[in-house]
Amino acid sequence: MDPILSSVAHRPWPLPEGPWVLTQRWHNLLFAHWPVAPAALRSLVPQPLVLDTYNAQAWVAVTPFQIAGNRARLLPPLPPTSSFPELNVRTYVTFDGKPGVYFFSLDAGSFLAALGARLGYGLPYFHAAMRIKLEEGGFKYWSRRYGAEAEFLARYAPAGNPRNPQRGSLEHFLTERYCLYRVGARGALYRADIHHLPWPLEDATASIERNTVASAAGIQLPDAAPLLYYAGELKVYIWPLRRVAAPAYVFEQERTGQVAVKPV
Repeated sequence: MDPILSSVAHRPWPLPEGPWVLTQRWHNLLFAHWPVAPAALRSLVPQPLVLDTYNAQAWVAVTPFQIAGNRARLLPPLPPTSSFPELNVRTYVTFDGKPGVYFFSLDAGSFLAALGARLGYGLPYFHAAMRIKLEEGGFKYWSRRYGAEAEFLARYAPAGNPRNPQRGSLEHFLTERYCLYRVGARGALYRADIHHLPWPLEDATASIERNTVASAAGIQLPDAAPLLYYAGELKVYIWPLRRVAAPAYVFEQERTGQVAVKPV
């Protein structure tokens, strides 16, 4: 067994029952975070998810990185989907005491990987033309989504020594998340557990020349420099989606006491 799977003391809750279904390595990742007023995000994050805030402030992240070694359990990495750039836009939410991530969009440089993630997890994956290039001790990263005005162009580099985030700190709040949430078409809430070692974070520098991936999701980022962190590599394990809450009509029925017709 991979020693990563037996290193669990840092987790906020135990590993889920049942086997993981995917594993992958994340390389050369930049966290670019902007503070956003919770009211500006509330309509974009579906109920019953609760916006997770730090000192009453919500946060939106744009995260470019490279995926490698992507494979399903019991299968080897398959070249069309094993390695590709990815770029996501996310915020932070909680449900039933478990903080996690909610994705507004995920761009992938592999059409098959984006299609597989949409079908398998129902996440808002999009195919994009993407390039990541080593450049002067850092990286040049470019992404343009096919068929949409969603582009990202930046140069970034690590600027410190790796460290694990301290509990209670802002950087811990922004990065140490062990599940993702997805709301289905009929309003049911699903959660997928994720496991990894604590993030090896470094400070970072970045020059972001174009960034329209957040606005494509309806988010207006503040005109301010983002908070930046870098991570060189992290191996992750991912479990399947599991339903954790009934569709929204059930919550409405409980609130009003009125009988709702259950959709087929």
